Amino acid sequence: MAFAFPAAGTVTHADNDVQLIAAAVVGIIAIIVLIVWRKMHPFLALTLGSAVLAAVAGVPLADTFAAFTDGLGSTIGNVGTLIAFGAIIGRLLIDSGGADQIVDTVLARAPGPRLPWAMALIAFVVGIPLFFEVGIVLLIPVVMMVARRARQPLVLVGVPALAGLSALHGLVPPHPGPLLAIDSVNADLGMTLGLGLLVAVPTVIIAGPVAARAMARWVPIEASEPLGGSEDGDDGARPSFVASITVVLLPVALMLLRTVVETTVSEGSPALVAHAALFVGQPIVALLITVLVAMHLFGFRLGLRADQVADRVGSSLGPIAGILLIVGAGGGFKQTLVDSGIADIIASWIQQAAVPALLAGWLVAVAVRLATGSATVATVTAAGIMAPLAAGMPPVEVSLLVLAIGAGSVFLSHVNDAGFWLVKEYFGMTVGQTFKTWSLMETLLSVTAMVAISVIALVLGLF
Repeated sequence: MAFAFPAAGTVTHADNDVQLIAAAVVGIIAIIVLIVWRKMHPFLALTLGSAVLAAVAGVPLADTFAAFTDGLGSTIGNVGTLIAFGAIIGRLLIDSGGADQIVDTVLARAPGPRLPWAMALIAFVVGIPLFFEVGIVLLIPVVMMVARRARQPLVLVGVPALAGLSALHGLVPPHPGPLLAIDSVNADLGMTLGLGLLVAVPTVIIAGPVAARAMARWVPIEASEPLGGSEDGDDGARPSFVASITVVLLPVALMLLRTVVETTVSEGSPALVAHAALFVGQPIVALLITVLVAMHLFGFRLGLRADQVADRVGSSLGPIAGILLIVGAGGGFKQTLVDSGIADIIASWIQQAAVPALLAGWLVAVAVRLATGSATVATVTAAGIMAPLAAGMPPVEVSLLVLAIGAGSVFLSHVNDAGFWLVKEYFGMTVGQTFKTWSLMETLLSVTAMVAISVIALVLGLF
């Protein structure tokens, strides 16, 4: 007797709604247990959680990882290259002293009372191309130095910087979370980038400089000695402020230009300029151009040899291997949710419950964030569940959905989040003090961003 295998690209599963919902619940619980209690790496936890979900959903054993591998491959193909380019730009910015140049220029023009606002601005600008963890490592010594020189409370200066970094991390591509959500719900990257920056500005202001004043009274700690014990900068050649800020903002400008052209120029227009803008504004092209510009301004123009520039580029790729695998596994888990039919059922329930899609995406991300401590896992799960609903939305609402998911993914960082402990140790705070500052800031950031998203949706008539 011959075995009949499903056609390529199809996965069979149970038709029982209760069984499929149970599969989603069990799969998510498996991921939570593995990450929180077994301390397993998120890549392995997402892989095993996808297998558990597929098995409970009734997917044939031979096809357990079919959807997972498809999702992993497509996600890394679409998102992985962008993350790699972003890592290269960030490393060149740091190693050349370009990031220091931006910091020094802004601080030189900020008197004492404006320091919290200056730190928020620095983190906002520098955070565009840098991953959150890299931004923290880069800016914390600066925060310590500024607080000591200005004789200001550490929290007053540090919280605005953390708010700027965290807002960019959750809301603005090319950070991994927003990119993953964009890929999952097929959002327009340029539109999401523009709206993300619009939402991030009031969010950083409220969760950063404004909130920091109260937090500094609750936790009036002083800055310790900077890491390494020296406040002296590098006296080597550094790129100018103009060159540094150009590299940071170049991919943003190119991708926003594409979005503007798409919305203002009629389809089929023969204008050469319009076609050029559409080409250079593609995310992969915009970031590749920026990489080449960064190699010139931060490398060759400063007198570095070709092999030295190549070494800096190569050294930027190793540290992101784990991030790429987590993002890829997240895409695999999302695809398992979608192919098993679970996402369609949950999306149908959300529609029947008359819960606004933006609020539903935020709530799902918040729930998973609280349970796992991982912004990436929260983004993956929420984007996978909301993907069927996004298919029928106008492009602007899909972009706002990405932002709502991103806002929910940073809600209330606590003891199951590595970022909680990273901030605690760098700032020398107790667990209680970290809750009063970092955790509260993340909650304010998440809620403020969701309020801003809702206001935009109301103005556009989407609610």
